[in-house]
Amino acid sequence: MGIQINEKTETVSDKHKIDGHKLNYHVDRVNEWLSGSRTVYPIYIEIAPTGACNHRCTFCAVDYIGYKVVHLDTDLLKNRLTEMGRLGVRSIMYAGEGEPLLHKDLPDIIQHTKKSGIDIAITTNAVPMTKKWSEAALDAVTWIKTSINAGTAESYAQVHQTKADDFNKVLSNLETAANLKAKRGDTCTLGAQMVLLPENEHEAVTLGQRMRDVGMDYLVIKPYSQHKKSITRKYENIDYSKSIQLKDDLAALNTDNFSVVFRDNTLTKLFDDSHYYQKCYSTPNFWAYVMADGAVYGCSAYLLDDRFNYGNITENTFQEIWEGEKRMANLEYVENELNISECRKNCRMDEVNRYLWDIKHPPAHVNFI
Repeated sequence: MGIQINEKTETVSDKHKIDGHKLNYHVDRVNEWLSGSRTVYPIYIEIAPTGACNHRCTFCAVDYIGYKVVHLDTDLLKNRLTEMGRLGVRSIMYAGEGEPLLHKDLPDIIQHTKKSGIDIAITTNAVPMTKKWSEAALDAVTWIKTSINAGTAESYAQVHQTKADDFNKVLSNLETAANLKAKRGDTCTLGAQMVLLPENEHEAVTLGQRMRDVGMDYLVIKPYSQHKKSITRKYENIDYSKSIQLKDDLAALNTDNFSVVFRDNTLTKLFDDSHYYQKCYSTPNFWAYVMADGAVYGCSAYLLDDRFNYGNITENTFQEIWEGEKRMANLEYVENELNISECRKNCRMDEVNRYLWDIKHPPAHVNFI
């Protein structure tokens, strides 16, 4: 059976397939899953180096965790990263429930991650991304995406709930990183992202202009998605019906070196109340999440939910956790009991799940390619 069903051709502005998925490039791992293996190791892991955060964004999905000032031990994490690389983990995004750059040893951790054969991404607010930090880490990172959710300092301070000067600091840090990248010939892709909110929608084009001017490779504009556990509820009923009109205005900013990725596929799905798939196949197989206290979860939408907690890397190796009883129990639960209507709409694995559902439930006449 072919395994590239229902694939969409990426647009020029979305050459990294940000509004889609890339699981179809991991045929070996998908075939392992199709064969019935119960120990498919994740391709991608999100790790929170710290639970602390210097901002309190109004749309924060993990506000319920409490921004705890806890950090993963550097030496322990490096040992686990070596193990993860050996087990077949291919990428790690340093992000999580806190601001990852607040971990003082993150550049050292990043360099070790690269030596372990693992690709690295970072999602950050970029306030701590100083010239010294970029000089120490940029050469080892595959991509960095900066969360910057307004086009002016005043609106930025309102949404990020921080001082307005942080906006200018971020612009300066990003320009410094872009210049360093060009000077050294680093291959790190530098991007930014704005969550579309009533407070910032009118500044989307302004932000695009600023990101292009400081040397970013792209800007992502994406809709808000309500986390089931989040304390924040002010955005759960945003009307995006007219927001699609922004796409053409933003596309006008595109150049050979800069593009705006307007996530219209994700936005359109918010209006669809049907369920394309009836089961989550991505969890707990193709990805995982490690909290700042070391707890390993199968899904970032179920942090602090013991059903999805498989163990802790401070107590056991990653292999012991991934092949352990708690993950096996969760595998059975997700396959047989989980009601996906309880899940976050437009979750991170939504496109992956659509792809895997098509593989498991092909239409008629599939041989007529």
